[in-house]
Amino acid sequence: MSWPDLNPEPQLLKQLGVAPFRQRFPWWGGDLQTLRDTLRPVDLPIDQGQPLEIEVPALSSGAAGSGALLAFLECPPAPKALVVVLHGLGGSSRREGLRRLGIALFEAGYAVLRLNMRGADPGRHLAGGTYAAQCNTDLLPVLQRARQLCSTLTTEGTPLPLFGAGLSLGGTMLLNACLSTPAERIAAGLDPAHQPLDGLFCASSPLDLAACSASIERPRNRVYQRWLLQRLVRQTLADPFGVSDLDLGQLSGAERPRTIRDFDSTVTAPRWGFADVDAYYREASPLQHLIQSPQKLPPTLLLQALDDPWVPARAALDLREAVSTDQPIQLIFTREGGHNGFHGRAGCWADALAASWLQTLK
Repeated sequence: MSWPDLNPEPQLLKQLGVAPFRQRFPWWGGDLQTLRDTLRPVDLPIDQGQPLEIEVPALSSGAAGSGALLAFLECPPAPKALVVVLHGLGGSSRREGLRRLGIALFEAGYAVLRLNMRGADPGRHLAGGTYAAQCNTDLLPVLQRARQLCSTLTTEGTPLPLFGAGLSLGGTMLLNACLSTPAERIAAGLDPAHQPLDGLFCASSPLDLAACSASIERPRNRVYQRWLLQRLVRQTLADPFGVSDLDLGQLSGAERPRTIRDFDSTVTAPRWGFADVDAYYREASPLQHLIQSPQKLPPTLLLQALDDPWVPARAALDLREAVSTDQPIQLIFTREGGHNGFHGRAGCWADALAASWLQTLK
């Protein structure tokens, strides 16, 4: 597919003090960029995060599932802000990419709260069910607790700013939290007149779930889909509140999900109160909401690689065409980078970009 000439926002990168992305040998192309951390595990320091449990309500479907989410807090002396860092589909606070982003932000002077969504391990034992692209009843209470931390982590008297950084579906969840209704914010104890976040960075985040589902079903992505499905089914069957005979049959029998769409139809949509999988994909996709009401967001930077094998770039390109320059959304495109890759000569380019972007926010 041919793309428009996208020399990725050189003026914005210059303002941020970030050189354009250049992929590093031997990680050439979207697939190798995507798989780099799997093929060559990252050597990271011992995790020093302090565990923090955050209470969440039961799922909207009425199924058992109230409990808590587990997060890990790392705080440098005199932090500039607190950043809630969120993993993607099948991920957790322990995944290499999320930990590496957290380390980059910590070294840049930010307190970092790495969250495990419902169903992710560690923390799987604390709450039943699994998460979704739109899970505001889980995420907004986390952001409310994070706001409280912003007041306790500083000695200056003024609360710290609260930022978000999401990888893949983690960015989608944070976008949906920022697009939440006043009623949802009130229910979580947040001020409905103010944004849940003061700034947001998203890398490789799906804006159109139906397009992403279709993309992952392409024959070339067969291995990716099998890997994701195995993780999702394993998370679901490890539910500490138990699994019904019906769920067990649907997930492990002859009718078990063969695609991500099948899984979302069987598990995600009904558990989160959506009429069906089409309704889930439509209502939980941020794209149309962002086009219609971009002003609802805090200052936001979206990063998208054109060669991402999982998340088609078309939705992000459509968003760029639809929003004006005076809106709070900015987008950066790279020709290479894969899905949550961006492995450059000096390490992960996306991590440096996130830290530089947040530095500009007050």
